[in-house]
Amino acid sequence: MNQNPEQIARDHIDKLLVASGWLIQDKKKINLSAATGIAIQEYQTDVGPADYVLFVDKKPVGIIEAKREEEGVKLTVHEDQSTDYATAKLKYINNGPLPFVYESTGNVTRFTDYRDPKPRSRPVFTFHRPETFQKWLKETQTLRGRFCDIPELPEIGLRECQVQAITNLETSFREFRPKALIQMATGSGKTFTAITAIYRLLKFAKAKRILFLVDTKNLGEQAEQEFKRYEPQDDNRLFPELYGVTRLSSSFVPTDSEVYISTIQRLYSILKGTPLDERDEEENPNEGKWQPKEPLPVVYNEKVPMEFFDFIVIDECHRSIYNLWKQVLDYFDAFQVGLTATPDNRTFGYFNQNLVCDYGYQRAVEDGVLVPYNVFEIVTKVTQGGAKLELGEYVGTREKLTRKQFWNTLDEEVEYKATQLDEKVVNVNQIRLIAKAVRDNLPHMFPDRLDKDGKFEVPKMLIFAKSDSHADDIINIVREEFAEENKFCKKITYRSDEDPKSVLQQFRNSYYPRVAVTVDMIATGTDIRPLEVLLFMRDVKSRSYYEQMKGRGTRTCSLEELKATGTPSARFTKDHFVIIDAIGVEKSRKTDSRPLEKKPGLSLKEVLEGIAMGNTEEALLSTLANRLIRLDKQLNEKEKTTFAEKAGGQSINQVVKQLLHAHDPDTLEALTVQVKSEDPGAAPATIATQAAERHQELVEQAVAVFHDYELRDFIIDIRKKYDQIIDDINPDELVTIGWVKDNKADAENLVADFRSWIEAHKNEIVALQLFYGQPYQRRALTFRMLKDLVETIKAAKPTLAPLHIWRAYEQLEKVNGQPKNELMALVALIRRVSGLDDTLTAYDKTVDRNFQDWVFKKQAGTLKFTEEQMAWLRMIKEYIANSFHIDRDDFDLSPFNAHGGLGKLWQLFGEKTDEVLSELNEELAA
Repeated sequence: MNQNPEQIARDHIDKLLVASGWLIQDKKKINLSAATGIAIQEYQTDVGPADYVLFVDKKPVGIIEAKREEEGVKLTVHEDQSTDYATAKLKYINNGPLPFVYESTGNVTRFTDYRDPKPRSRPVFTFHRPETFQKWLKETQTLRGRFCDIPELPEIGLRECQVQAITNLETSFREFRPKALIQMATGSGKTFTAITAIYRLLKFAKAKRILFLVDTKNLGEQAEQEFKRYEPQDDNRLFPELYGVTRLSSSFVPTDSEVYISTIQRLYSILKGTPLDERDEEENPNEGKWQPKEPLPVVYNEKVPMEFFDFIVIDECHRSIYNLWKQVLDYFDAFQVGLTATPDNRTFGYFNQNLVCDYGYQRAVEDGVLVPYNVFEIVTKVTQGGAKLELGEYVGTREKLTRKQFWNTLDEEVEYKATQLDEKVVNVNQIRLIAKAVRDNLPHMFPDRLDKDGKFEVPKMLIFAKSDSHADDIINIVREEFAEENKFCKKITYRSDEDPKSVLQQFRNSYYPRVAVTVDMIATGTDIRPLEVLLFMRDVKSRSYYEQMKGRGTRTCSLEELKATGTPSARFTKDHFVIIDAIGVEKSRKTDSRPLEKKPGLSLKEVLEGIAMGNTEEALLSTLANRLIRLDKQLNEKEKTTFAEKAGGQSINQVVKQLLHAHDPDTLEALTVQVKSEDPGAAPATIATQAAERHQELVEQAVAVFHDYELRDFIIDIRKKYDQIIDDINPDELVTIGWVKDNKADAENLVADFRSWIEAHKNEIVALQLFYGQPYQRRALTFRMLKDLVETIKAAKPTLAPLHIWRAYEQLEKVNGQPKNELMALVALIRRVSGLDDTLTAYDKTVDRNFQDWVFKKQAGTLKFTEEQMAWLRMIKEYIANSFHIDRDDFDLSPFNAHGGLGKLWQLFGEKTDEVLSELNEELAA
């Protein structure tokens, strides 16, 4: 009660030392054999008594300079004093300088390892364990010293952006910067880059343990697979053959691995000592609305001390480093590396503005690492404004959970807004109209996708739905409107009946499903290369989350891979993807982060998740109690019995009473009275502390039942049971449909860039010289020349790929036909740019027109072609339309060889054969 600030600080320091494994001794009662680590108070040195001298294995290793709490803001001022003690001579001991030095108030602690090159103090959560100092003292160099031993990065097998990221990251480490941020566009290889950096830290910097931190179980499983597949350039063994990789899935943390993969939720629960069901790791916690005012802080865990990891790599760090979760990162004495495609201002701030790699989506597209996209918009009347159901209408209602339907007459008018679609009301006509519009327009978006039977092959498409119920509605209607079977369209969410990982694997690698519908599971972080269409049927308010969702389509995919992974009719490499916006997601207002509302409107699910993750403030507990009271009135007896079975025998009323009792003012008063009666002479501060501890125990007892995932899941599902109105009365109609006009400026820029490139190179590339020369010169064009020209353009400027430019023209002017392949698109584009054609026209149409003109001119005179001659001329025309030129040798190929080849041609045209071929080469290319 009468302690001064210095004594209070030492009490705090003593608690931290004991928790960290140190035995505290008085200078008059020294026994260095009593433990591995001894902290001796007020040990005498030749410059005065040191507050604490730390001994490990009977040898002095460090100093703690204790300061009162008010000094926390200026601990660095006291570093000279600490250093004086660390370099002083200890009484009775012939010691050298002590390497490990702390300044601490018990609440704030800073640490310096004077063995480091350029020793620099850093904030730490508590004190390092004696066993840690044992290990460190056996090493010839510190971790920071070993950074200088990392050799130059070999660039083989790495993209330029990956080389930049790893090289700059290692430079950041050599400068001992505690945090570094890597921004790389989704699909450009962030995880591969991180694993390469981790491998080098383990091999060359001799790092002991590295944590790869994610925020969903799905991302953790995907990262684990990437570690398993990774083969370093300088070793022919896979990563797990060289270093242990453990994905944490329980509260047990082994000590014998080098790489640990964990969700931030799991690590928080481990440090808090509370259980966590794996299903609580399925959703990104940052998407929830609940914000604890004062979250329960993480506490020291001797099984996972603060120095357990040397490095923490934080995947999707733009959403994992705030609020509750920041405590987890603050706990560890480790270098932090953030990975993100979509940083915001808070992300830059958290990582001390230390951006070691800035590789955004636009640059990745320009480099050909990712593909660009076009937006196709579908706006319907109901999507825009909702609809109205009149009093007396006979409508269906459906239980959300069981999907059981009932029919009844409306006893009041129901007017619903667009935002209530698929939650309060399901308008099946709206979903059906969108499905039909997509079905009818996909063939125009992908005109080449015809299978061997001439049937359109739907490209791999991912649909983002609002909820599991919405996803089921979409699936049923898509199957019906596309006239397809079950395997054509499937749901991939955590709550699907089929194993979601199995369906995801099929979607990624097999022909079926062609269409996948998801709510949560593959919105972010999942690599699906053959995906070419994203259909948004849910809105997204977070800018970064939307960018992540779009990232599902950005991956490149070679022609061979596209064919092999389920789209055999593909004729060229994936060079773009299409966003079909059926909800207005492109136009809706996006924010970098959601506002921190003081009293947000929370769903029951968010309230339960908040409590499960440690938020036990009064407002949240009373909110839950009120929701449960309302729920109790809606449940039948069987459902109430099921609740009690899952709640350890407690009824809803009993659970509610505990929740309300936990923060009742009378309860707090009673606890204080109880403490006073048990210890009448206790100081007021002691009474308050003990009463607070007992209150916390009471709160924990009240919420303990909600740590059980099964109970939370039951409550959420039973709440969802109640009805949706099925509106199949109000028809829907298209308001607008087509490519988004906002892309017009981009299209104009692309076309201008293409024109400039062609103009700049028209005198140096043979194929272009022929186009810009005299008409007869174009007969010298060959397939090889054009193929080389395509490769030259794509290597120099990937964004100018011919099919991409073709689509840009489509947004600016009416085009004639569709190109059958990349080379035919290029020829048509060059003809348009060089002025040969006034309208962009598919090359086969140009050849058809020129062929008709040539035949008409020939037959206008005395020459009349026989039917057999015309059949051969048409074959030659088709060959030139696809290969741009024909020679005598080509008649050994299909289709000519099956009809007699060059011999038959000579038989039909005699001495005029070469003249006919020369004229066709010249006239058709005119």
